[in-house]
Amino acid sequence: MKIIVFHGSTRDNGNTELLTYQAVPKEKGTHIYLRDYNVLPIIDQRHDESGFDVVEDHHKDLINQMLSHDVIVFSTPIYWYSMSAPMKIFIDRWSQILRDPGYVHFREELSKKKAYLIAVGGDTPKIKGLPLVQQFNYICQFYKMTFADYVIGKASKPGEITKDTAALKAASTLIK
Repeated sequence: MKIIVFHGSTRDNGNTELLTYQAVPKEKGTHIYLRDYNVLPIIDQRHDESGFDVVEDHHKDLINQMLSHDVIVFSTPIYWYSMSAPMKIFIDRWSQILRDPGYVHFREELSKKKAYLIAVGGDTPKIKGLPLVQQFNYICQFYKMTFADYVIGKASKPGEITKDTAALKAASTLIK
């Protein structure tokens, strides 16, 4: 089972990364830190006669890596009750990939994947993070991916996730 983790945090070694390493230690999977890649926002050209313009960035490289794995872990801090901007931009661009002639099997390939979500927030995240969980569930439903499970941790200040022992334990058994 090949696991890829997409880290959406803009902070190195933040609480979300620390919780994620409980689920997928650095040496156990492919860890992609979206902050280290240039992924441009989508320009919606779905209905343009000529389709989407070619975008010169790292998005297709990341898609190719994702497609070569069996399990996808989305790791994101909860920013304003949603996913981080790097994560949102990465997923928004999937609309463009769906119409790319080089990725005609994109939806079919995603349907074979298992997805997990790891999220950390500071403002009652186990309640206010539920819309984010639902959002990932809908994304997975759209692609017929299995949304296998999720963990939400509570932390604000750097290193504070170490106090959320329930989330740490849940993360350590997240991927079976």
